[in-house]
Amino acid sequence: MRLMSCLAAGQVICGEGYVFELERRGYVQAGPFVPEVVLEEPDAVASLHREFVRAGSDVVVACTYYAHRAKLRLVGREGDLERLNRAALDIATNVAAESGAMVAGNICNTNVFESGDRRSSAVAQAMFAEQVGWAADAAVDYVIAETFSFCEEALLAVREVKQAGLPCVATLAICREPATFDGVAVTEACKRLAAAGADVVGVNCMRGPHTMLPLLAPIVAAVEVPVAALPVPYRTTAANPAFMTLRDEGYAAHSHAHGGAFPTALDPLMCNRDEIADFTAAAAALGVRYFGLCCGAGPHHLRSMAEALGRTPRASRYSPDMTQHPMLGTSVSAAGARARHGGQL
Repeated sequence: MRLMSCLAAGQVICGEGYVFELERRGYVQAGPFVPEVVLEEPDAVASLHREFVRAGSDVVVACTYYAHRAKLRLVGREGDLERLNRAALDIATNVAAESGAMVAGNICNTNVFESGDRRSSAVAQAMFAEQVGWAADAAVDYVIAETFSFCEEALLAVREVKQAGLPCVATLAICREPATFDGVAVTEACKRLAAAGADVVGVNCMRGPHTMLPLLAPIVAAVEVPVAALPVPYRTTAANPAFMTLRDEGYAAHSHAHGGAFPTALDPLMCNRDEIADFTAAAAALGVRYFGLCCGAGPHHLRSMAEALGRTPRASRYSPDMTQHPMLGTSVSAAGARARHGGQL
């Protein structure tokens, strides 16, 4: 398995967050967040894949998050389900071939699963089976099963991936309490996912670096498989540990009706590159081996993550060098500029 070989040799970086970034660029509608862009503007998807690889991603993830039957039905495109999934896999495969990156399929929370309800479990499992089947046809290196708030739904996804004979990275979305919505502590949930056959387990989305980091050490200690950490790049807090409840207190007029900044007023709450680098170094010290960023991440964030792990991706050619700045640098002219501006800076 290529994924496990890479993890045995070191860390893996997986650039994600495509749907959020494509929404910012005007290709995805906030709210449904369905990646219709795969069919409407495939070059935009391919371009973003390339940017993430250039910034340090070892993986090209097919843009199939929220490309499942329930979501496509919501926007009246259920008939495009297979075409969209196969197109996303083709785009990812072609971009990965340019650099030798791995290719990952992607399945996610269905929004139809209800704990203890057999019918919704069967519907969710059938949705996973469709997408995993197309990923297997595309000969992906592995499948990411992510953003699950219910442990049991995550287990359904893992079982479907493993039944297809594919490696699986399974991650949970943990909100306010350090437990899944069906009452399983996050560490125990990761243990169950590993026991079900997940090759990598951990957490993604919802929590930013500051509130995800405390979850990681107990997971690393509890499981034998590599641990994944893919936070959102937002300044979540003890009061609001998940980004969906963040508030921009300094500019409340632009909060949404529910009182929060999610999803389109989060900009002032975004982490800077140093915060991402600090998180990466701290998580690596805890033993995390599979890294990435989720909703809201840009290539500059991913480059900082890669550099914090000691890498120099192609995008590092243009990493900041403030010694060359005309006012903040070390040259004689910069010193003169600082003197001229005096206390006005």
